[in-house]
Parts: sequence; C-alpha cells; structure tokens
Amino acid sequence: MEVFDIKREVEQLSDRLGKTQDYLDLPALNAKIGDLEQIAAQPEFWNDQTQAQRTLQQLNDLKSHVEQLDRWQSSLEDTRAILELLELEADPSLLEEADSNLTTLKRELDQWELQQLLSGEYDDRGAVLTINAGAGGTDAQDWAEMLLRMYTRWGEAHGYKVHLTEISEGDEAGIKSVSLEIDGRYAYGYLKMEKGTHRLVRISPFNANGKRQTSFAGVEVMPILDESVTLDIPDKDLEITTTRSGGKGGQNVNKVETAVQIRHVPTGLMVRCTEERSQLQNKEKAMARLKAKLLVIAREQRAKEIADIRGDMVEAAWGNQIRNYVFHPYQLVKDLRTNQETTAIDDVMNGELDPFIETCLRQENQLMEGAGV
Repeated sequence: MEVFDIKREVEQLSDRLGKTQDYLDLPALNAKIGDLEQIAAQPEFWNDQTQAQRTLQQLNDLKSHVEQLDRWQSSLEDTRAILELLELEADPSLLEEADSNLTTLKRELDQWELQQLLSGEYDDRGAVLTINAGAGGTDAQDWAEMLLRMYTRWGEAHGYKVHLTEISEGDEAGIKSVSLEIDGRYAYGYLKMEKGTHRLVRISPFNANGKRQTSFAGVEVMPILDESVTLDIPDKDLEITTTRSGGKGGQNVNKVETAVQIRHVPTGLMVRCTEERSQLQNKEKAMARLKAKLLVIAREQRAKEIADIRGDMVEAAWGNQIRNYVFHPYQLVKDLRTNQETTAIDDVMNGELDPFIETCLRQENQLMEGAGV
C-alpha cells in the first residue's frame, strides 16, 4: 500500500469511527457506567447473586465498548503520526507498520459492525449445534462427520470452547447424529442461520463404480440458556423417560439409568441428554435444551410472519435446504438463500464460513427493517 492509499484509508476509517462513536453515544455510555459502578458499590449488592452477576456483566460490556473505542482512536492517531514521518522520509518498515495498523483496525470494525446485527434476545449466548445424517446412506453419515469437523474448526478459529456432548456412530463410516456445545459470546447469533438442510454432491468413496452421489444432513442450532430464562411448561405436556447411557466404559455407563429423554407432547419435540453422570443433571440440561427449542420455534414463527409481509422473499430467506456443496463435476459451495458462493471448497470445509454467515445476517437484518421491525 502506498502513502496516498494509506491517507485515503485513514480518512475512511476516521469517518467510520466517528459514526461508531455517535452510535454508542459515549457520554450516555460513561453515565451508565457510573450508575452501575455506584450500584455495585452498595453493601447489599451481593445479596442477590444472580442479579449481581448480570449487573457486573453489563458493566464489563459497557467498559469494553469504551476501551475498544480508545484503542481504535489510539491506533488511528499512531498511523497519522507514521504518515507525518513518511512525508519527511520514505521508510518501508514504517509503511508496513501503517498498513498493518489499518488492516487490523478495519477487521475489528467490520467485526464490531457485524455484531450490531446480532440484536436477538439470545444472540449473545453460546450455541448447541446438532447434526443429523439424512438421505444418502453411508455417504450421508460420512457427510455429517465432515460437517462436524467444519463447525468444530469454525468454533476453534473464533476462540470458542467446542465440546462434543453426544454422538451416534455410523454403521460403516461417519456418524448418524452428533451434538456439540460451542460456548462463547455470540456463538448462537452467528450460527443460528446455519440451521437447515446441507446438500453434498460428490463421487462416492463408498461406491465401487465411482458414481456421483447426493447426500443430505440436517443442522439444528439452539442457544445455551441459563436459569435466568424462564418458560412455563406444564408437567402434563412432558413425557420423561430414563435409559442407560450408551457408549464405551465409564462407571455409570450401561449400569445406571442416567440418560434422560424428554418429549414435549403438544409439539412432538424431543431432546435427550446423556453427557452428565447423574440423572438429575441430565434432566436439567435436557429441560434447558427443550426450552431453547421452543423459544427458537417461537422466533422462527415470528420471522415467517414477517417474511409473509414481503411475499416473494419468503422462500429465499426461510427455505429448508440452505446450502449446496458440490465437489463434482465442478467445485462450488452456494448458499441458496443469499446466492453467496465460492469455489474454495477446502477453505469452507476447514471452517471458513464467515462470508456465508455475514451475508445471511445482513439479509435477515434488511428483511426485518423492511417489515418495520
């Protein structure tokens, strides 16, 4: 990047930072921080542990916004200082430093602006992602395992804690189903648009004749909820059964009925939890996941009502089959909702999902705005 390009980039980023500062309303932000600090200093603050934790989380979030703005402003000022030196004397190392500063600042601003689209009630939560092999036999089970690897790599690349909670192995290869927790802020907000049917087209490695095979896998995404989320579910609407956990070894495995399965009778929704050592813990986790499923359904129903207002946008935005992954006869990954596509299949399968996620989030946000929500 030349000096002229850096000057232009500095002015563009300065304008973006000004808009960001206006959006955050720095005086109001600092005033809110002061109010929360006064609340946290009260002697009775810790009498309600849950509320205290929420208050501290909110305080830390607000402080992080201010600190981030300060870092961005400082980075921009440092780059302006470098430009002044470059006008006096050309220095490749300073030019490289300025370029690096601007690249980092632009990336962080892009990420921050994207996070502003995550305004849903549970968007800042972690996510439970479930993958089920669909039509396609052994190929579909292999495809489900490939998706597991893809989402695991995406989560790890974003600094999330990825924990496999339950898995059902395939008959010959791959997996029939798997659930994993992707724990960290905004994991659900980013991944919620991944829900749907993922279609694979390739030459089957399990077919001796080398024929092309189409396989399907379904992805379901739910937020990780805590005790602060309440949802009244009458006992009469629940069918709870316990079984012995499957798998290999373990003190309680196949000896004590620790696995819990809960069916929500009115909807037919079913959840199963086997990962904990006690039946009570598994029941609590299963109930939390059932609540999450019901809340997601409520959100989707609302989204469908909004999409109905827009008529022809319904199918594109909320279709069941969301993405095609074509390995043969050509290479292409294409999202059917946004038409976002790439030929870099290896990158996608290694977790490079951000372009698809970002485009989906922006489209959803435009849809909501167009409906006046």
